Amino acid sequence: MLDDVDRRILRQYQAAPDASVAEIAERCALTAASCWRRLEKLESNGVILGHEAVVDWQALGFAVEVSLRITLDKTQTTAFDEFIAKARNVAEVLEIQTFLGKVDVRLSVIARDMAHYQEVYRAHILTLPHIADIEALMHIARIKTDEALPI
Repeated sequence: MLDDVDRRILRQYQAAPDASVAEIAERCALTAASCWRRLEKLESNGVILGHEAVVDWQALGFAVEVSLRITLDKTQTTAFDEFIAKARNVAEVLEIQTFLGKVDVRLSVIARDMAHYQEVYRAHILTLPHIADIEALMHIARIKTDEALPI
């Protein structure tokens, strides 16, 4: 279980993930050593899953994002596993989500432009196994993206 100090550390860490341990410790009224030990414990307990760089794919020339909602032909028991294994190999697929319901899988796909998207769609998406139906949703704007949890 997390105590109030752990929650305070996590709030500060989420607000400024690039802050040093000393800076987080100061904001939490802790010593740097105590803060470091708690961060290490949070990481070893799987509360903090890792550290990553967030790259703006638009700054790298990708201008199109499409959300593909896919229904799989589930007559074969291996349909999900085979589809996901192949979808992981498509470089332009940024995210794969699975669902219960009519839609089985959602893929978030990026492309440089519509011509590139059409190429990716025809050469890589349509060749994925066990697809029964695809609905494409063109991304217009990202209104909110927030990984920070209300701790």
